[in-house]
Amino acid sequence: MTVDLLLSAGRGPQECAWALAQLLRRLEADAARRHLRTSRAQTVAGDRPGTYRSVLVRITGAGAEAFAASWTGTLCWQAPSPYRSNTGRKNWYVIAQPCQVDTPRTTFAEADVDIVACRTGGPGGQHRNKASTAVRATHRPSGIVVVVDTERQFSLNRRIALRLLRQRIEDGDQAAERAVTASRRRIHDELVRGDPTRVERPDQPERDPAPRERTRRPRRLT
Repeated sequence: MTVDLLLSAGRGPQECAWALAQLLRRLEADAARRHLRTSRAQTVAGDRPGTYRSVLVRITGAGAEAFAASWTGTLCWQAPSPYRSNTGRKNWYVIAQPCQVDTPRTTFAEADVDIVACRTGGPGGQHRNKASTAVRATHRPSGIVVVVDTERQFSLNRRIALRLLRQRIEDGDQAAERAVTASRRRIHDELVRGDPTRVERPDQPERDPAPRERTRRPRRLT
């Protein structure tokens, strides 16, 4: 099981890009504890070193879908700003949403096309009306159908029909790719600040235990 999770700082300030980097490390550590593999498929760096405007994380392993769901939604990193000491704001928001990255390409093969000769009306004389020179071509995997009757020879119409089918399939694949890209871009604008689904904070450093007071034993008088 593989899930692609897109983390985005949206149009937030530079602290949100910093928060994304902190949340990303927290997510990767959480995934490692659950024996899941993560990889940063794509990254867009922030203005500050070590920060990110967006990161596409690929999560792989058993339970990847449930794990991604636990990190989906508005995430909040709760900590003071490392850049501005004069602001009291401590909540920095990031959005995380599963997304589709790759679109399957349709393989075109003539063996998947049903060719049927047919008659069509219109200008062209009695030969076109009596002879079945037109072609009806159906691409079974996609269901795309084209009818060609521009030529008076069946073989020429067949060749044109196959070319049209191939072109329509390629156009459909390109349209699907554009739709996936547009869907990923919309995620950056869907960030809602407030009401987070998950809040994370920096780990508190361990404090040394308070020193114990030594008890003095009374001296024995000799």
